Amino acid sequence: MPDLVTAPGVLVLWLVVGYLLGSIPFGMLITRAMNLGDLRKVGSGNIGATNVLRTGSKGAAAATLLLDGGKAALAVMLARAMAGPDAAQLAGLAAFLGHCFPVWLRFRGGKGVATFLGLWLALAWPVGLACCAIWLLSAVVFRISSLAALIASASSVIFIGLFGPGNGIALALVTIALLYWRHRENIARLISGTESRIGQK
Repeated sequence: MPDLVTAPGVLVLWLVVGYLLGSIPFGMLITRAMNLGDLRKVGSGNIGATNVLRTGSKGAAAATLLLDGGKAALAVMLARAMAGPDAAQLAGLAAFLGHCFPVWLRFRGGKGVATFLGLWLALAWPVGLACCAIWLLSAVVFRISSLAALIASASSVIFIGLFGPGNGIALALVTIALLYWRHRENIARLISGTESRIGQK
């Protein structure tokens, strides 16, 4: 007989909770509250922090970054506290999916960078911190947010191997693959040398 916290119904519940938390479009909510215009008509039209920065408000971009990461971290921490590590991974994955494909925006969401970092900071903080450091270093060196995100996310596999959790590789590979797919247009621009730089409107 399965343990109550790992019963299929409980795990499905945390998938739903994680998705709903992840699907909150903080970038759009913040820019509307600050009268910064329609984020869908700014820059790339993306709802993430990098595009919020193109409105000219560093404060709004920082708040979006923190909240997009925080919603994934909250999903992971709640699930782990109430249903254990397996539910935590599922909730983190669902939060990532919710951010990328929110039902409220007809499944046209963000690219998942802050949410990716937030879920790993909560799930395995050494991995999350290492990925944040790689993102920051790459952003400073290259001044291209998308490239920094691609490098940082790929590096997570190495850090999971070093710090654990051992069963986190599958989660990392799935989220990395989705993150790269969400950045497919950025990758094309990186190859052609036309990708925009941090702070460029």
